[in-house]
Amino acid sequence: MSDGVLWAIAIAGAYVAGSIPFGLLIGFARGVDIREHGSGNIGATNAGRVLGRRWGLLSFALDVAKGTVPVLLAGWLMGVAGSEDPSIEDALLWLSVAAATVVGHMFSVFLRFKGGKGVATGLGSMLGVWPHLTLAAALAGVVWIVSVKATRYVSVASIVAASSLAPLVLLVRLVRTGLDPDLGWSGVWPFVGVAALLGGLVVFRHRGNVRRLLDGTEPKLGTPVDPNEPKAR
Repeated sequence: MSDGVLWAIAIAGAYVAGSIPFGLLIGFARGVDIREHGSGNIGATNAGRVLGRRWGLLSFALDVAKGTVPVLLAGWLMGVAGSEDPSIEDALLWLSVAAATVVGHMFSVFLRFKGGKGVATGLGSMLGVWPHLTLAAALAGVVWIVSVKATRYVSVASIVAASSLAPLVLLVRLVRTGLDPDLGWSGVWPFVGVAALLGGLVVFRHRGNVRRLLDGTEPKLGTPVDPNEPKAR
C-alpha cells in the first residue's frame, strides 16, 4: 500500500474519530440531551454546565484524546513523529490529520455535520504533533487556564488561547533555534500556518459567544444550568 493511500486512510480515520460526540454521548448516558440545554453545544463546557463538573472534565479529556491519538498514531506509523525536519509534503499530510480531527468535531458526520467548537480536540491534535507543536500547544493550554481564571469566561479564554497558538509556535522555535542553531527555520512554516488556520477557525466558531459577551448574557465559569430549562437562543 502506497504512502499516499496510508495518509488518506489516516486523514479519513482522524475525521471519524474527531466526529465522535463524547459530550453528547455522556449526556445520553445520564438521560439528558445536552443540545437542548445551556448553550446547546456538544462540547465539554456545556456538558459540565448541564451534567456537572466531573462529567464535563471527562468530556474534555475524551475530546483531547480523540485529537491526540490519531495524530500521534499517524505520525508514528508514517515515521514523522519525532522528526526535526520532515519533508514539506509529509508535514502538510501530518497536519491534515490533525486538522481532520478538529473538523470532525466541528462538523461531525454523526450529527449531520454539526458539532462543537474544537477547543479541546484542537489542543489534543496540536499536542500530538511532536515535537513541532507540542510545547506551543501546552503553553496555549496555560494561556487558557490563566485567561479563564482572570475573566471567568471559558469563551474568552478559548479565543485568547486559540489566537496565541501560532505566535507561540514561532516563540518556541525561536528559543529552540537559539539553543540549537542547526535547527533553522525552513521547516517551521507549515506548522505556523496550520496553527493560525485552526486558531482562526476556533475563534470563528465562537462568534455566538462574542455576541453574548457584548450583550452581557454570556454565562461565567461555574454557572450551573437547570437540565429542565431549555437552551439559550
